[in-house]
Amino acid sequence: MNQSNKTRIAHLAGPTATIQNTPPLVTSNKARARHGLPLLNDVDGAPLKHDALRAQRLAAPAKVYVEQFSGHPLEADAAELYAPPDGYIGADGVFRKERRSPDDRPVYEIELKPEDGLYPLPYMARQADGSAWEEECTTPGGAIYRQGFFPDGSRSFEEIDRLSIGVEGTASLLSSIASIDFYRGVPPSGFTKGLPAHLRTDKGEGDIPPEVRGTHFFGYKPYHLGVGPPRQALAKATNDMQALASGGDYDGVIWTQGSPQVEESAYWFNLLIDTDKPICCNAAQRPQGQISADGPANIVDSARYIRSRVWADEQGRNRCGVVVIQEQQLFAAREVTKADARPGGYVAAGGHGGIVGNISHTGRIALTYLPLFKHTYRSDLKITALPNRVKAAKQAGSGIGLVDIAVKDGNGKLLPDAIPVVTISNDGSYSGMGVGHDTAPEIDLMASIEHKLGLGLLTGFVVQGLVPYGRSPSHTRMKLMRKAVFSGIPVALTGRGAPMGFADPTDIHIAAGNLTANKARFLLMACLLKFGSLPPAQDPDNPTRAEMDATRKAVATYQAVFDTH
Repeated sequence: MNQSNKTRIAHLAGPTATIQNTPPLVTSNKARARHGLPLLNDVDGAPLKHDALRAQRLAAPAKVYVEQFSGHPLEADAAELYAPPDGYIGADGVFRKERRSPDDRPVYEIELKPEDGLYPLPYMARQADGSAWEEECTTPGGAIYRQGFFPDGSRSFEEIDRLSIGVEGTASLLSSIASIDFYRGVPPSGFTKGLPAHLRTDKGEGDIPPEVRGTHFFGYKPYHLGVGPPRQALAKATNDMQALASGGDYDGVIWTQGSPQVEESAYWFNLLIDTDKPICCNAAQRPQGQISADGPANIVDSARYIRSRVWADEQGRNRCGVVVIQEQQLFAAREVTKADARPGGYVAAGGHGGIVGNISHTGRIALTYLPLFKHTYRSDLKITALPNRVKAAKQAGSGIGLVDIAVKDGNGKLLPDAIPVVTISNDGSYSGMGVGHDTAPEIDLMASIEHKLGLGLLTGFVVQGLVPYGRSPSHTRMKLMRKAVFSGIPVALTGRGAPMGFADPTDIHIAAGNLTANKARFLLMACLLKFGSLPPAQDPDNPTRAEMDATRKAVATYQAVFDTH
């Protein structure tokens, strides 16, 4: 039983997360001057006035003296309201309790201790050859680099707790209300040399073995070495999130990820995670510590939201589904969409609601809308409701057959190789080959269909077509999509961009409502895990009436889920 009044939160690290990234650690001018290195200069060629102060740990206690009334320009204006200083610093630089001269400066004596935590200080490190650090790489565009991303959430949360100041003027914004454990789901950085168990800051057992970029962790910087997570990584993220959200140890979970992708993972969790607890997703447009960093406030708002229980219904179950909390707004996972790379750059796509609520600058939370669509424990696609095996269409000789696909293992965990391959097909007007030029129509799409059928995996297409109907303006392209359907490959139709109208279903195509193409892709992937491929016709170009009826029946099953999720 939880004996603390603090909210219990799990943080799960996601990939390419700017919110868990920092600006490059650049060697300070203090260090450069000490070692005779070229200084960082302003536009006039003079040394920069200030060094960047970076959060670091003291190795030993240090006593410092702070000038009285230096915290604000108008402190001295109310000097009579203040207690006397701790002492005075004379012209000789010596601290004394009593003033000896009118020129002695009143000061506060502060003992800084290592156990106090992080302090902002000039960065004194240099490269192994003695040169200054200028960026993540040892040389511009080089292959030898340092990692700017955090390997789990502990350091970013510690910096927020230690250095961020709330509206009341106090710190400890996270630790004062929550106890937080950290997990490395699909992290943005890793330990290339491994890490002994006793040094771990995340929750996990044993040593961390050496990790490989692009296999165990996924960051986008340095840009020329950036790597995103593969399709299979979605299974690990899902299994980790399901374990945390349903395990009973936590009141809620926070997921952090890169700002362009967080909307997709949030919707995926909304569809698959079987939990009645809140899941909050956060991103940032600017790294932690950079001017106007938005990530710290988003994370604190997520902790406040979980603690508030405003999300709970009469039975204590989450009524809001997965939310993305950005710039004091609560977005429903189904609708949230990144529109620009700036704070406030998220919108509710679809034209009908999408903003669940807001958080005031003082932390007051108000709900403004509740999602109608099914989510989390109410979802028909939750992981606990998925079958262990489904059928996938595969080219077999001159025909198309069905092969068995394992979806979950014996412990109910999603298998990495089960994650479906769904492609977004997009084209615009005036794109057809034209009469008399149709000897090789839509070669790219024909090759894609053949490739999918050769994989023996769960596959599908999303057509990003006209608004709001979802149909491609190319008749030839739609004809090929008909062939895909009768080959066993489901096709969902959605309008371009962020449509406000609803795509129209056909007898063989799924209408993706007002979803964006990216959201429709994830919903189709989840449906494939639930239902498997469509029944293929013996000759997809000329299906029989019975084959057409079987396909229509299967598509209707998909459509029912698209209409409610």
